[in-house]
Amino acid sequence: MMSSKVSRRQFLSYTLMGVGGFMASAMLMPMVRFAVDPVLQPKSEGEFIPTPQKVDQLTDSPVRVDFTIKDRKDAWYKSDVSNTAWVYKEGDTVIALSPVCKHLGCTVSWEGDEKHKNEFFCPCHNGRYEKNGKNIPGSPPLGPLDEYMVNVVDGYVYLGKTVPNTLV
Repeated sequence: MMSSKVSRRQFLSYTLMGVGGFMASAMLMPMVRFAVDPVLQPKSEGEFIPTPQKVDQLTDSPVRVDFTIKDRKDAWYKSDVSNTAWVYKEGDTVIALSPVCKHLGCTVSWEGDEKHKNEFFCPCHNGRYEKNGKNIPGSPPLGPLDEYMVNVVDGYVYLGKTVPNTLV
């Protein structure tokens, strides 16, 4: 018959490993929680940010509208983030396009120079877009400009998150 007694040396090593593992986990848990906590925070995707742009001042020609996202929480930091959109009216519909070029992320402008009338132009690599954000074939961008969700409140334009372009 085999003896199932634990030697003093085995008992001490088991005890030390158990206490050491407990202490290590007690030290690591706050670090793991600190790293994972921002990922678990709920996102406020449905928020609309007010802009200074009045709807009745819009025409069918895009205008640059600057707006600020107050107290944007990015992981552990809160900050104000400035953003821009190209906004115009198509009939009674307010349309807002992102100024971020789909080629390499430069900022597009409306009618950049004499050669680019009635279109968006990206000066970085000569990217071109139609008024509705559709990329012009033969120019570097591979996709259309993103579109902002738009809401009108008390005659002012409110902008939400960017979504893939629904106009093209």
